[in-house]
Amino acid sequence: MSRHFAQGGDRCGWPQAIFFDLDGTLVDSAPDLAASLNEVLALEGHAALSLDEVRAMVGNGVRKLVERGFAARAIALQGTVLDARTATMMETYGRQVTERTTLMPAAEMIVKAYHQAGVTLGVVTNKPEGFTRAILDHFGFSDLMAVVVGGDSGPEKKPAPDMLLHAARQAGFHPSRCLMVGDSPADAGAARAAGMACVLVRGGYT
Repeated sequence: MSRHFAQGGDRCGWPQAIFFDLDGTLVDSAPDLAASLNEVLALEGHAALSLDEVRAMVGNGVRKLVERGFAARAIALQGTVLDARTATMMETYGRQVTERTTLMPAAEMIVKAYHQAGVTLGVVTNKPEGFTRAILDHFGFSDLMAVVVGGDSGPEKKPAPDMLLHAARQAGFHPSRCLMVGDSPADAGAARAAGMACVLVRGGYT
């Protein structure tokens, strides 16, 4: 994938910017998310979920992950109760955000190759920006990303196009000159709505 687009970029100046999803695209954060979610479930006396179960729930932000996790234990959370459990999850996850998280295969090679080629890079993820920046810093990616847009940065979350449009404006390029790299229907839908090309990686979460 990296060679194909790098060569294409050399020939026609496209893409000028690449925006990566985080979870399931650049990093495998499911082990830390699963450990944190299971701690929250245990506080309520519920059995732990498997890593594969949690992987399938990742992709629409922490609040949705908590909602799905409790739903898997036949508990429908909403309103202030869901708010409270989400706050507990945020606190729990914040203590171990990089303990078990690893880079996805070839992620480092691809990111560094495009950065060295002069392509503007960014991360656009439904994960909260603080957690996102902590992970990027942990893996030495912070200085390589010109744009970081998290789920609490302001724009409506994916699959709405707002986050990608915001990232394109920050990068200074028209969406048609940008590429979204992700692993989910939410990534593809957001890119399509933003008028941006999209590549979905294999081996992601969805």
